[in-house]
Amino acid sequence: MNRIFRVIALLLGLWLLFELASRLVAEILWFDEVGYLQEFLLRLQTQLGLGAIAFLLSISFLLSNLVIANRLKHPSGKMGRGDTESMDERFSASSPRLPISTSSETAQRLPISTSSTLKLRLLIPAVVGLSALAGVVLIYYAQTAFDLWFVNIKLPILSWQLPPLLQFFSQLYRSEEIRIPAVNAGLLVVLTIAILINHQFWLKAIALLISLLLAFLLSARWVTVLQFFQATSFNSTDPLFQRDISFYVFSLPIWELLKFWLLGIFVYSLASVSLIYLRSSNSLSEGWFPGFSVPQRLHLNALTSLLMLAVGLHYWLLRYELLYSKSGFNFGASYTEVKVQLPIYTGLSVLAVAIAVYLLWRIYILSKRKKTRLRPIPFPRQLVYLLALYVAFAGLSGEILPTIVQRLVVQPNELAQERPYIARTIALTRKAFKLDAIDAETFDPRGQLTAAELKENQQTIRNIRLWDSRPLLQTNRQLQQIRPYYKFPGADIDRYTLLRDIENQTTEYQQTIIAARELDYGDVPQQAQTWINKHLIYTHGYGFTLSPVNVVGPGGLPYYYVKDIGVEDTRSQGSLQITTDEIRASIPINQPRIYYGEITDTYVMTGTKTQELDYPSGNENVYNVYDGRGGISIGAMWRRLLFAQYLKDWQMLLTRNFTPQTKLLFRRTIRDRVQAIAPFLRFDSDPYLVAASGGGTTLTGQPTDLYWIIDAYTVSDRYPYSDPGKNSFNYIRNSVKIVVDAYNGTVDFYVADPTDPVITTLGKIFPQMLKPLQTMPVALRSHIRYPGDFFRVQSERLLTYHMTDPQVFYNREDLWEIPTEIYGSEQRSVEPYYLIMKLPKAETEEFILLLPFKPNQRANLIAWLAARSDGENYGRLLLYEFPKQLLVYGTQQIEALINQDPVISQQISLWNREGSKAIQGNLLVIPIEQSLLYVEPLYLEAEQNSLPTFVAVIVTYENRIVMAETLEQALTAIFQLEQPAAPTIIRPVE
Repeated sequence: MNRIFRVIALLLGLWLLFELASRLVAEILWFDEVGYLQEFLLRLQTQLGLGAIAFLLSISFLLSNLVIANRLKHPSGKMGRGDTESMDERFSASSPRLPISTSSETAQRLPISTSSTLKLRLLIPAVVGLSALAGVVLIYYAQTAFDLWFVNIKLPILSWQLPPLLQFFSQLYRSEEIRIPAVNAGLLVVLTIAILINHQFWLKAIALLISLLLAFLLSARWVTVLQFFQATSFNSTDPLFQRDISFYVFSLPIWELLKFWLLGIFVYSLASVSLIYLRSSNSLSEGWFPGFSVPQRLHLNALTSLLMLAVGLHYWLLRYELLYSKSGFNFGASYTEVKVQLPIYTGLSVLAVAIAVYLLWRIYILSKRKKTRLRPIPFPRQLVYLLALYVAFAGLSGEILPTIVQRLVVQPNELAQERPYIARTIALTRKAFKLDAIDAETFDPRGQLTAAELKENQQTIRNIRLWDSRPLLQTNRQLQQIRPYYKFPGADIDRYTLLRDIENQTTEYQQTIIAARELDYGDVPQQAQTWINKHLIYTHGYGFTLSPVNVVGPGGLPYYYVKDIGVEDTRSQGSLQITTDEIRASIPINQPRIYYGEITDTYVMTGTKTQELDYPSGNENVYNVYDGRGGISIGAMWRRLLFAQYLKDWQMLLTRNFTPQTKLLFRRTIRDRVQAIAPFLRFDSDPYLVAASGGGTTLTGQPTDLYWIIDAYTVSDRYPYSDPGKNSFNYIRNSVKIVVDAYNGTVDFYVADPTDPVITTLGKIFPQMLKPLQTMPVALRSHIRYPGDFFRVQSERLLTYHMTDPQVFYNREDLWEIPTEIYGSEQRSVEPYYLIMKLPKAETEEFILLLPFKPNQRANLIAWLAARSDGENYGRLLLYEFPKQLLVYGTQQIEALINQDPVISQQISLWNREGSKAIQGNLLVIPIEQSLLYVEPLYLEAEQNSLPTFVAVIVTYENRIVMAETLEQALTAIFQLEQPAAPTIIRPVE
């Protein structure tokens, strides 16, 4: 039987070794394919090094203390004073070896003084408490590892409301209930019982588990460690400690990691060693503990001294944590934190170090005295009293005193006391979110827009968006998916410089909506979902649609520059339908296949004996063989075996479709791809497709013209005084632009903000990874845009932190809000939207991202924020504020005027008849010269067949509302350029 178990254990070990080897080699091959093997190896070396250091140091310290405790513990059996005296004498001998307990049968039995023993009524609570404490340390590290590994899983919480008698304490500690994770509570009970039953085994097992968890947790912070050694100065200091911001972003996390490590192992060592001593000499069965001997006291003093040094470090670091305090009026250290808590934390840190030094002095004194004159004591009184007094002092001074000062000193005169600290929060929050770089100007709508000025801004007028992304996507899904397995996961706003006339080579700057046609294998018919179809045939999407935002086609449908697939006439390119020769000359589409996209979540094999489905053409399908540069060669049998294990797909070994040229393409979802390469970056939620000459080619030299651009951010939650709001970070920069070739899968990282110290540090760590933005191909660089997520974060912070005067900020008298609009039939916040327009004082039109603001609890507009995306002006933010004494209609007011108008609302009601519904699109606020134009498209959609069609546009200017079939008719009606030919509803605003 034992032989069978050995064979099973050997096989399991070999399987585990093969699993680890296959994962490691597969990752190495994948990173080599994408060109980032050096970065992966650096990460791997750092993680293994940190994990090994953490594990070896932790397990050595924990187990060595358990070994020492087992040597110094009282022997089993009944114990007399002679045993402890004999132990003391052996400890004082000159032998360097630690004393070994003598047999209880040979030791002389002498009566032990009653004062030196610990009775059962105190012994049991002590043993149970120490057992629970040992379990708490393990659960704490396990919970931290769980939260890191399973970010989106939240364990159930048990909550107990505090009774009225404890309401005072609830106010002090800012909590009205006790919250304990249910799983953790149950696990703690189990661990405590297990330790009580067999403490020797479980203490060693927990020590091993703690060491493994610490190895995992510290290795997961590999980027933090590398950044510490390559830190870049921010050239800016915090106002409290006068330290460079780089200390908080790069160094403070390392000190906190060290504290996290040391506190846990010191607490566990002290608890486990004390438990071994208390459980020695069969104390629980005998009903009493003979007391701590001098060697045991020396051991406990040494461990407690180390613990107090760690506690001192803890309180010293808490001084810096005050810069992130949320307890005061403002974020960061306020009056109470600076004047009260800072001195308290400093004092507690110094006191902890003093206690550690005192305990070391006690060790020296005890080791010099004759041990035979010292009797065992029931518990180390000085040690216990010191710790109890320290904990009591820390609790009282750390919570009660600041609360008293806050209520009696600060609150009666809060503005005067907090003013300088509010100013700090305002200044550093604005700096951390780059709000200090916003150029603010006054925008005074004069309401004097003329027809002549409209003609001067024709490019702005021609790019007013009549099509939103949502109705266009719905239309695409009805008309352009072609087959059920094609999907349009999103539609993105971009701009292209298009030829207007091939002969004269005149161009126009056109805003467009582009949508990638990707393949979603989940929608392949169920009976066709075979292994060969999934991995060898259905391998890629095909093409895209491109539409101008301002043109409506026949029947109210979108007008397409690029559409359809499987087209074989002379106007097609790459089997896509191109509407005009000008578009064909403007937009390159040499390789429309999409192997890497937003929903390409299957791995595929190319270059097999089975051809891949390229696109449907009529009643037949066209097939193709991948000739891109992506993929890992799996022609060799050992590679097939390795990836069969890695992907858990053993059909790879059995199929006969593979050839020596077969390649494996996996991790094809662009988000997973860039996340695997650069896990230290944060990525924008909206990657967008670009059709441009980006320099990529296939193996045959054919250009690849489809690329994904992804915005990436460097973030930190360690910027002093910076208020994060609802974000998990309080510092952010859009420092990186990522380009992914949709055909080859190549990934390039470009530094978009070289002034960011975080990306500079990462550039030192990965010098070959990050490239200057100037090296991005010009055709792609013309398509970079200010990212929506970054703009939303900045806009949300600007709602409060546009107020730079501390008194105005304190009174909250100028809070802003993001306005709302009616979309369809639902009320929702206005989303930032891209426009091509000419900014005030600008010479030409440009591509901007815009969002209006309104005052708190009011409907009129107060300002609008614009982010520039073109050329040298990329990244500049402009804030245009309306005069406060001027009433400027807000989106809610315009929506109300539209829906209250008897004629317009009657027409909308007619469209909302049974079987169809009218959808009110995005209400756009468009600045033109020194005026505002409001434009809202209307769509008609059948309830059973979601195919929105454009039916009208509503334009509001000053005191007039117009609803017409086209934008030109509406503008003509408002500005009376000429009498409109089509029926137009013109209503004055009353």
